[in-house]
Amino acid sequence: MRVSNGGPGTVTITATSPIPPPAAGLTSTRAAAKLRAEGPNTVAPPRRRGPAGRVLRQLTDPLVALLLAAAVVTTLLRDYPDTAVIVLVVLINTAIGVVQEIRADRAVAALDRLAAPTARVVRDGRDLVLPAAELVRDDLVRLEAGDVVPADLRLTDAARLSLDESALTGESVPVGRSAGEEASAGTVVTTGRATGTVLRTGASSALGRISALVAATRPAPTPLQRRLASLGRVLGLTVVVLSALVFALGVLDGRPVAQMAVTAVSLVVAAVPESLPAVVTLALALGARRMAGSRAIPRRLHAVETLGSVTVIASDKTGTLTEGRMAVQQAVTAGRARYAVTGTGYAPDGEVRHRDEPVGAPDELRRLARAGLLCNDATLTPPTDDRPEWSAIGDPLEAALVAFAARCGVDPETTRDAWPRVAEHPFDQELRRMTTVHRRGDGRYLVVCKGAPENVLTTPLTDADAEELAELTESARRLAGEGLRVLAVASAVVDTPPDPARPTDLRPLGLVGVGDPLRVQAPGIAAGFEEAGIRLVLITGDHPATAAAIGGRLGLWTDGDPLANGDDGDPGRAHPDTRVYARTQPEQKLDIIAGLQSRGHVVAMTGDGVNDAPALRRADIGVAMGGGTEVARQAADLVLVDDDLTTVATAIGEGRRIYDNIRRFLRYALAGGVAEIAVMLLGPLLGLPVPLLPAQILWINLLTHGVPGVALGAEPAEPGTLRRHPRSPQESVLGGGLGRDVLVTGALIAAAALGAGVAAAYADRPWQSVVFVVLGLSQLGVALAVRATRSPGSSDRNRALPLAVAVSAALQVAGVLLPPLRDLLGTAPLALPDLLGCAVVGVLPGLLLRLTRRSG
Repeated sequence: MRVSNGGPGTVTITATSPIPPPAAGLTSTRAAAKLRAEGPNTVAPPRRRGPAGRVLRQLTDPLVALLLAAAVVTTLLRDYPDTAVIVLVVLINTAIGVVQEIRADRAVAALDRLAAPTARVVRDGRDLVLPAAELVRDDLVRLEAGDVVPADLRLTDAARLSLDESALTGESVPVGRSAGEEASAGTVVTTGRATGTVLRTGASSALGRISALVAATRPAPTPLQRRLASLGRVLGLTVVVLSALVFALGVLDGRPVAQMAVTAVSLVVAAVPESLPAVVTLALALGARRMAGSRAIPRRLHAVETLGSVTVIASDKTGTLTEGRMAVQQAVTAGRARYAVTGTGYAPDGEVRHRDEPVGAPDELRRLARAGLLCNDATLTPPTDDRPEWSAIGDPLEAALVAFAARCGVDPETTRDAWPRVAEHPFDQELRRMTTVHRRGDGRYLVVCKGAPENVLTTPLTDADAEELAELTESARRLAGEGLRVLAVASAVVDTPPDPARPTDLRPLGLVGVGDPLRVQAPGIAAGFEEAGIRLVLITGDHPATAAAIGGRLGLWTDGDPLANGDDGDPGRAHPDTRVYARTQPEQKLDIIAGLQSRGHVVAMTGDGVNDAPALRRADIGVAMGGGTEVARQAADLVLVDDDLTTVATAIGEGRRIYDNIRRFLRYALAGGVAEIAVMLLGPLLGLPVPLLPAQILWINLLTHGVPGVALGAEPAEPGTLRRHPRSPQESVLGGGLGRDVLVTGALIAAAALGAGVAAAYADRPWQSVVFVVLGLSQLGVALAVRATRSPGSSDRNRALPLAVAVSAALQVAGVLLPPLRDLLGTAPLALPDLLGCAVVGVLPGLLLRLTRRSG
């Protein structure tokens, strides 16, 4: 990085360099040629099911198999019209199922592309962040804590590197690796950093070879799919019993055994919505795609469902509630002089101010800035056409120290070249500090340590009297009280390289207060979640004073409220009303989540670092920041591309909308099945011997459960979706009164059909055709009645549903008007007055439901 002074405290950076000084890596031209020759660094995806396999999967569904058995029976009885209708139903249901499966696969594949992993690689002498799929052999790759190794590497440089190789070996204890050894693809960097050249990519890598063995493994069903499958089994058994009763009553009434057998089997298939699993999968997949459009990428479909019942969001601070562009705002030198530093994000321009006056950076401040720059692994990249702002590669806090050095007139590249690093002890979460050793031009060594004030301003690490340490500690407390994250920096010049893991006798250089401004919308986030019945809690490693200041600005904490301090013990046992957790260690996050879950909460946890991964997995929903580490993204269920917590609210609303639509479809489809069963059971008792023929039942099922049912899944969210409390995760899919609504709606439809049939029989009209028309129209009317309520003046509407209902209604009426369909279905023609009467009666169930809903 070249820096030129532009005035007191102002510099301009024209390029950047990584740390340590890099090899040039491959050229872009050479890498592109290798990529064309060797292919992408990806494992071949599982073989997609072909058209024949997709069709076979639909036909092997137990309910469809029952329908095929009925077709065989009708064929043997030479009842070809019924056979034709049954085959038509099977073909259309199969086509709908195959199309839905293809669309779901495409939606999930698109999500996979959006969530593709990245790698930090050196090309043309510059650090770049590229999709891991673009890596080629001989690429130079950099690794830091939290990264997933993107390909098999030969390590050329390693500093305190340890890898979690459990994905390959099953061994949970991290393994240390040094220069000259290999790092396998798919392992996770738990501590340290490294550089390595790519040996093997794609299917040739260690992970690729294992992935090839399991590529065909089918994913487990989601919790919702399991609940719906259980519901299907219960419904299937119930309907089979009732259909057997219809069969027995028909035979006792003198009907042919074969005809009643076909009727019973057809009734089973008509009453149970056999397309429900495909509809649900499609709704989840397309809902996930809509979430991705809102910059929230579900990595697992069940996340879409679980989001609807989240009651607590445990949030990290940096980059989630804040802008994620950290900057040194205050600095206190060892001489106790305090300076304010201005600047935006990671841009190098800014100024140093002392007592509200701009000043040139004094030597003691420059020494502090230089030490923070050297004990640092971050680099900055200048604006590009794709990225109009300065950005950081590496830890955001360390990047702030690089920008701070530049603003103090310290040239990052020149300084790092003049003080090469020869040893280091990377940041340790337990010690909360990092130490590096640098060779000076005179052959001596500079030792630099930075970290939490309470971990650096101690003896024997620092050589300072008690009064000096006390004054710096008090300054750190004041800075933390202003909501800044405080780092202490100490250094010493020695004759021989020391052990960086155990530095001693360093002189304090001062403190830096790093601020990350709250997002503009952050103060309203907690209130918005509260309105939705969701508690927002802040979990941070910051000093309690810093955490309290941030919590106060977010509306989470006021004087007198409980605040959990991880240094005081197990924060998982904190007061139930605690909403701010400070000084939290990674393992303590697990305790916090477990404590919340033990109190019945459904917890969504946000995080971006490798140490967040266990908590992300433990939470009911893990939410990773898109700019965080790859291991965090892989552990999460949901990835926020824009790192904005308000996006979670959007995703929760989408999850609730999807679940509402699934329940809406269930009410519509199951009520139709209940009505058909009731008509067949009660019709003979009312003087209607065979209310419907098998072909007529199947025709109604085809028109009502097909396109209109799928269209219901696209209904918009109802007003107040995010203002109601989340549903209980223990609630049945038919809970919350849905089972009662199904029975009531089914009873209304059956009453309309049977009433019209009895009236037609009394008037000596074709009563069976009247029952057929009214039953179909009543179900279609219910589809319009159960649709989502729209806000006044809202333009968000589902235009597909009225169109689907209109087309299906026209086809239903055509069943008694067109001679070919009359022959196929066994219906009789109805005069215009009869059809008008059927239409009037058919709208009554839906109209009554709509009026009852509005009055309620």
